[in-house]
Amino acid sequence: MVTPQRSGQDRVPPHPDIRTISLQQVLEALVDPVRRHIVGVLHASDHDLNCGAIDLPVSKSTATHHFHVLREAGLIRQHYVGTSRMNGLRREEFEEAFPGLLQAVVGRE
Repeated sequence: MVTPQRSGQDRVPPHPDIRTISLQQVLEALVDPVRRHIVGVLHASDHDLNCGAIDLPVSKSTATHHFHVLREAGLIRQHYVGTSRMNGLRREEFEEAFPGLLQAVVGRE
């Protein structure tokens, strides 16, 4: 049996509409220092980074959980390039929904 090829679009995890995200959800995502570190690294980068490019003091499965929480809180967008899951901040959308919050968080990191 031949396995059908999946397009890159099929492999993009679901992302919430930023208008449905509450401030409470964002603050709960950002309370964890590992997630704040991820946001800070992505903010400092001028391009999307794969999960392994961000040095984290946690196991791979725990890191996956942290990226999931950030995606569900509307902070990051994920997509695949080959087998690498790439991560980038949703800067413009997030700034529109929560003006100044992202800069306040990364400015204190």
